[in-house]
Amino acid sequence: MTKTGKGYKGIGMEGTIARWYAAGTAKDASRFEAQFAQVRRLTGQGSAVLEVAPGPGYLSIALAGTGDYTVTGLDISETFVKIAKSKAAEAGAEVDFRHGNASAMPFADESFDFVICCAAFKNFSDPVGALREMHRVLRPGGCALISDLRKDVSKEAVDKDVDKLGVTGLNKIFIRYVLRSVLPRRAYLESEFAALIAHTRFRTFDIQVSPLALDVELRK
Repeated sequence: MTKTGKGYKGIGMEGTIARWYAAGTAKDASRFEAQFAQVRRLTGQGSAVLEVAPGPGYLSIALAGTGDYTVTGLDISETFVKIAKSKAAEAGAEVDFRHGNASAMPFADESFDFVICCAAFKNFSDPVGALREMHRVLRPGGCALISDLRKDVSKEAVDKDVDKLGVTGLNKIFIRYVLRSVLPRRAYLESEFAALIAHTRFRTFDIQVSPLALDVELRK
């Protein structure tokens, strides 16, 4: 794997593009509801939860709002960290949003019971390093969940997903193009993801395949 100092592939999510993304994803409530339900299923009350690459922070804020978890978010985008902190303050939610790299996390060993990363893993320039860091910061028996786009996603699955966003015009055309033609090039097949895991200390994992995404559960 080729590593880069910036920690991510492609254009960084800073400034205007980060604010555009934050505004667009706010409309996709169904996706956050599904992610929220997965966290509730996989970890119990009182758990320390880390969201890797939370972006604008919507999921972390929703989890913290329940009062059931201690929530931390780590993002490489300084703009996203600022947006997430602002939105958490508006919501009255206590989330520790920090700036940092997924492959060099600023946390002690065994700090968290649960780690989640949604729609971002394909963009990491050091995916094995990120997986190893997730393992390191998890407590024994802890779980990590990674949900991301499939490399072999069909155009039909993308179109159905974009329709749920409620966007129109040029925004819809652009998002559909990116999901069809740009992001799949960075994403993984099920077999490729399993090969990445083989380079880590995770030995128990399950990969569920949907029309759009891979959901990867890893146990320490």
